[in-house]
Amino acid sequence: MVAGTSKTMRTLARLTGAAPSSAGPRVKRTLTASSLRQLIGFISRMTAADRKELDGLSSDRAGQIVAGALVAEAAMRALNVEALDICPWALREGVILRYLDTQAGFTPENGTKVQ
Repeated sequence: MVAGTSKTMRTLARLTGAAPSSAGPRVKRTLTASSLRQLIGFISRMTAADRKELDGLSSDRAGQIVAGALVAEAAMRALNVEALDICPWALREGVILRYLDTQAGFTPENGTKVQ
């Protein structure tokens, strides 16, 4: 399984037809290489002002989404990945969750409480 964990990946998936955030964090969202290539062809010809009008893209990300899409596409191509699942949380949330587990006495390897 390959996962995308950043807000940029979530946004790219949203722009290619994945469910919006309002559908909840546990809804399966996928980004495919073919849909990403189509999206790049579309958004790379738009101005940042025009991209701000796209449903699912915040105005803060309109200026950087093309670069993010190009990096994502290059990474998927280099790793020979045709599709990736979108994780609802990014790396920092994973670090925080792991820390909280260890503070509560859980071992990350097996999820059991340490006595």
